[in-house]
Amino acid sequence: MDTDRSWMYRRLQGGLLYPGFEERVQEFVNFALRHPACMSGPDIKCPCPRVGCKNTSYRDVETVKLHILQKGFVKDYQVWVFHGEGNVLNPRPVTQLPECDVDMEYEGGDEFSSVQRMVIDAAGPEVVFTEEEPNNEAKHFYDMMRAAEEPVCPGNSKHSPLSAAAKMLDIKCRHSGSVALVDDVTEFIQELLPEDNKMPKNFAEIKKIVRGLGLPVEVIDCCFRNCMIYWGSDAELTRCKICDHERWKPPPKGNSVKRRVNVPYRKMFYFPITPRLQRLYASKATAKHMTWHAEHEMVDGKMCHPSDSPAWKHFSELHTEFAAEVRNIRLAEYRPQRPPTPPDDDDTPAL
Repeated sequence: MDTDRSWMYRRLQGGLLYPGFEERVQEFVNFALRHPACMSGPDIKCPCPRVGCKNTSYRDVETVKLHILQKGFVKDYQVWVFHGEGNVLNPRPVTQLPECDVDMEYEGGDEFSSVQRMVIDAAGPEVVFTEEEPNNEAKHFYDMMRAAEEPVCPGNSKHSPLSAAAKMLDIKCRHSGSVALVDDVTEFIQELLPEDNKMPKNFAEIKKIVRGLGLPVEVIDCCFRNCMIYWGSDAELTRCKICDHERWKPPPKGNSVKRRVNVPYRKMFYFPITPRLQRLYASKATAKHMTWHAEHEMVDGKMCHPSDSPAWKHFSELHTEFAAEVRNIRLAEYRPQRPPTPPDDDDTPAL
């Protein structure tokens, strides 16, 4: 199949349909009809940008063709995921993707690239997609999946925008590079690649692409002498209640107005444990290790884990509900549908 989908967004020329556009639309419809798993009876999802369509509503074939000829395709739909297409723009040998849904427990094996699996693990089982307008979490998931599927530039099947962004962050961390260095490198890469490339143009764009993969971090102000933290009922204090040291640094001398916010003398970074445990259970690679203690069997009566000890077993007998919950924890089985193409989310702050 032709992987060049630029024709999808060349609908008109001089007020008339672009030559060959109608024939390509028929090819798209024929492709959709070959994937009944993504159909509703004889109807297929309409990919036009109308409010009631956008890959959320099923229409008869003739209506879909008419809508496309009138309005074109919804933005950024080069990969026809709602009509049965998998990761065809970045093909992998031997195996094929399941036809329509993203199945976390696909019995045929893990058919996603490492970058796609990273996105799915980051989303976790709490992200549920419906036919309604996607929420922020679903939008971020869709943005990352799109960044994981598209080639970074035409003819390059090795990297997607997401994998390129992750690689740049890895290089920055391993070599203790500065933000300015990353900006200079990405600027140089832009000069080497074709103009229609999807490579992040600077460090800010890199952070925006990978923002959904991160875990929450809370920044909490501390006393200069580490007497206390400004948190909870003490969050609004301006002086330490132990040593009476000021919380904020004094403003710069002179008439400078550069600093308009208070800057603490010291701060700490708190990494909440709950979302990190959820990520471990959500990931296909680590979930089995999180439940291993409740499933393994002792060999020759030898204790190889604290769960084999009499104290652990006694605790499980006293708290049967807790023990049952632990034993029943599994990687969530769900089949989320990819959300419809969301509007531009350029104002979303990067992590």
